[in-house]
Amino acid sequence: MLNRMVVRAPWAWPLIRSPMRRFFDRAAPGWDDRTSAGSAEHLAPLAAALLHVKPAPERALEIGTGTGAGALLIAREFPQARVRGVDLSEEMIRGAKAKVGLDPEGRIAFRVADAADVPYEEESFDLVVHLNMPPFAKEVARILRPGGHVIVASSWGSATPFYTPNAALEWSFAKHGVEPAGAGGAGAGTFWVGRKPLA
Repeated sequence: MLNRMVVRAPWAWPLIRSPMRRFFDRAAPGWDDRTSAGSAEHLAPLAAALLHVKPAPERALEIGTGTGAGALLIAREFPQARVRGVDLSEEMIRGAKAKVGLDPEGRIAFRVADAADVPYEEESFDLVVHLNMPPFAKEVARILRPGGHVIVASSWGSATPFYTPNAALEWSFAKHGVEPAGAGGAGAGTFWVGRKPLA
């Protein structure tokens, strides 16, 4: 239901934003252990989707990063990229920051932000990722550079709590000028890749 609302009626997001923040703040302690976040199975569809991203991005963002597992995978796969992760939950972001350790160059950074209004300028990123997250197509299109990619991955396919079918993704992103560029599966999961055409 939440996914359908974000895709079909994004104007309704402010009505549930605060309850969602409270839920994930409460759920953050022990999140990785309970959900297998960061495991090979959890990350398999994102890892497969990243193979479709060429050339390698200079700047990447994971929206709804949770405790940062997806953002850290992106950083490993693209060692030259500067990677950012945002999440609505302060507690989730606290967990993500704890995983970074020493990063004197600031290549990986996390901050609290609303997926519907991220604190970045237009055309800031070459890659934007949603992992197990409702897709915020309008905001993704705003911050995505021409030629850049968006990935929507679901760790357990249609059994993922926040799952959006490919047809709905194509419809939603097409309204904002993002074209389909690939789709597939890995392990139990699925992924969809879009691309913003070059001007």
